Amino acid sequence: MSVVSDSRTRPILACVLAGGTGTRLYPLSRPNRPKQFLEIGGDRSLLERTLERADRISTETWVLTNGALEEPIREHVRDTDARVLVEPDASGTGPALVYAAWQFHERWEGKCHECRAADEAVDGDESENRTGDPPVIVTLPSDHHIEDESAFARTLERAATVAADTEGLVTLGVEPTRAATEFGYIVPDSDDTHAAPGGGTEYTAVRRFREKPNREVARSLLEDGAYWNAGVFAWTPEALLEAARDSPLAPLVEALEAGVDPAEAFARVDPISIDEGVLERADDIAVVPLSVGWADLGTWDALGRLESLQTGDGNATLEGTTLTAREATDNVVAAPGKHVSLVGVDDLVVVAVDDRVLVVPREKAHTVRDLVGGPDTTEQTGE
Repeated sequence: MSVVSDSRTRPILACVLAGGTGTRLYPLSRPNRPKQFLEIGGDRSLLERTLERADRISTETWVLTNGALEEPIREHVRDTDARVLVEPDASGTGPALVYAAWQFHERWEGKCHECRAADEAVDGDESENRTGDPPVIVTLPSDHHIEDESAFARTLERAATVAADTEGLVTLGVEPTRAATEFGYIVPDSDDTHAAPGGGTEYTAVRRFREKPNREVARSLLEDGAYWNAGVFAWTPEALLEAARDSPLAPLVEALEAGVDPAEAFARVDPISIDEGVLERADDIAVVPLSVGWADLGTWDALGRLESLQTGDGNATLEGTTLTAREATDNVVAAPGKHVSLVGVDDLVVVAVDDRVLVVPREKAHTVRDLVGGPDTTEQTGE
């Protein structure tokens, strides 16, 4: 991977992903109360905390969501400077991020009416045509927990610089602490490593991506120096669009550039993640190491590992939950406003929210998403 420029002053557009409903955190997270609106491990919602960390490094912050969540998202960010970009259809992160890159590319050339309308809603005036070097987009999921926010901001800025300098695609790789099976992995090319000016690794070329492995494969990946895939990215709009032109998302790019209505353009591609659709097929990708106390709060098991929720004996409780535990270890309990007693049980997830109660072995907690509108879900009422 070669460096083609040294541009450390390009504007940074933070793109916060907030279109999911958090089905793996059912029943705490539900369609009418998605996880990004929840206060987990802090006194502000996950989305609010993500916007704050985005504002530390960005010239502008955008929230990317879908039509179903547009109204609550706009209400949630009303008192911030964040702008909202609505994808035409919920089709995964692949189409969504390509659409955002196209919108930002058009906006920078003064062609994007939707983005100018968003500017007007915030600034009271249309945005002026942009000049100079195009921006770097930094993409952030809205369900992450970060222990060291300052170090995270520095890493994001470094990733943005690498994206500008190489004109390639950049992903952040979390330095793993265990052989996790719930994350994808990034295998770096140790023969193509670039040192940071102050020491350490600036970035490394990516050899390959690996989808969520079993435990044995995860241990092998750790031995190979692989990183967890955090789903945090940096690239210029044109870099992503160029990579997408040689991917299953090519029909979307072609349609958008031809002036086709975005909803119709989305209909020309199948739902797909940005990893599967673009990153796993691209050649010129860099990984920037991330070591900041990172956690993806998308699953019950992840919440159980969050230090701020620990109550002893490996048990974790969500804020507002009172737990009495006797010979009970490594359980995750979420029952705001309720008192839960556990006796002689280990490794369970116990959730009581509104009119729903969930009890599931912790190792099976990732399957709860199947309960949300799944075809195999049956409801039985006792008489």
